[in-house]
Parts: sequence; structure tokens; C-alpha cells
Amino acid sequence: MIVSHQRRFIFFAVPRTATHAARQALRAALGQGDWEQQALFGPQTSPVPALAALKHGHVSFRQARAHLPEKVWSAYFKFGFVRHPLDRFISACCFLNRRNPDFSGNEAAFMRAACDNERFMGRVLLRPQWELLTDAEGRIAMDYVGRYEALQESFDEICRRIGMAPVVLPKKNHSVRASLPPCDEGLRDAVARRYRKDFALFGYDHDPQDDPRASLSIPEAAPAPAARAETRP
Repeated sequence: MIVSHQRRFIFFAVPRTATHAARQALRAALGQGDWEQQALFGPQTSPVPALAALKHGHVSFRQARAHLPEKVWSAYFKFGFVRHPLDRFISACCFLNRRNPDFSGNEAAFMRAACDNERFMGRVLLRPQWELLTDAEGRIAMDYVGRYEALQESFDEICRRIGMAPVVLPKKNHSVRASLPPCDEGLRDAVARRYRKDFALFGYDHDPQDDPRASLSIPEAAPAPAARAETRP
């Protein structure tokens, strides 16, 4: 999460949506009094004790809403990124298991089992995207939601909105997936059940290969219904 009083924006960092690349680019726009909540790269600088106590930077709108004044919510530009739920889930599993020898060669079976393992799915990297970007009524609380699948175009639009010169985003903290076999139907179905609200709210098809919307950005948020969600499965 980044709060800029200088540029009047709030960035909500959804895990595995190129958040570290976006953070690195946005830091150039920060001024005195601006702050960032994160723990992986660089210092955690949140001045809000309740948020700092989370010890990670993936703060939800509802978590932050209780600790920032009303004038911030009404006047600041709020944004985040989303990613196809299946692609994001695979990326997170690969990242979390990058040193797990039992994962290599057994990826699909591992990930199918992981979908039903509450301890594994409780990790912040696997948190449903809608939980971070919606208000208490389940409506998208962002002014702009960018697509990972159109990352640079989305970030260009964000730069335009906050009055920042366009920046080419670097690749940061990515997982290695080139050797993975094709995704099977069982895994697609398991991810569809687990992340059904992400699919519905952000308009993704169940298979990213067949989803023309995966290449589009979402310029404005739309209301949607509410609901909720190194351990191995």
C-alpha cells in the first residue's frame, strides 16, 4: 500500500499482480509526508500502528478505511491491479514452492490439493482479489482497476491520472513457470470454485487462454455482490 498526499493517490497492492514493479515506479513520485506499507523490499514506513502491525503491504480497502480520514477517501485517487485468478494462483504457488522439491513434476496435483487446504490458502499471497478492493457492501471501492494482462497500458493511465511522467515498468519478483505442463480441467474447476467471486466481479473467463477480456483494462469500477474467503497441502 502507498499513500501519497503530494499526488493525492492511494495504491492498493494485490499480491502477484506486479505490485513490486508498480511500487518501484511510484516511489519516484513520493514526497515529504507520503508513506508506504510493505515489508519485502525496503523499509516499512506506515505511520499507522494498526496497519504496520500487519507486517505486509497487502492492505485491503476495508482495513485501511478505518484508519484514514474521510477527506482522503473522498478526494484521493484509489487504484489497484487484478489478474486472471487461475494465472495468479499458479504464479503464487510457483513462487511459494520455488524451493520445494516435491512441487517440481507434480505441480497440477499439488495445486488441486492446495485449493482445498485452508492453511495453505490462508496465505496473504492467495487472498482473493475482491477482498482487497471492495467496500463493506462488496462494491469495488477503487477509482481505477488495472489489468495485469495489460499492465503497461494500465500503468500509463494511472500515471496520467496522478500527473506523473510515464514509466516503463521493470520485471520484479516474478515466478518461473516456463516448464509447467498445460493446466488440466480439474485444476481449472478447483480454482473456479475457490475464486468464484474474483471471476464474477472482474469479468474473467475460467480459462485465461480463451479469455479476450484478459487483455483489457477496467477503466471504471462497477458494483458487484459481496461474500468472503512454507505450508504445503
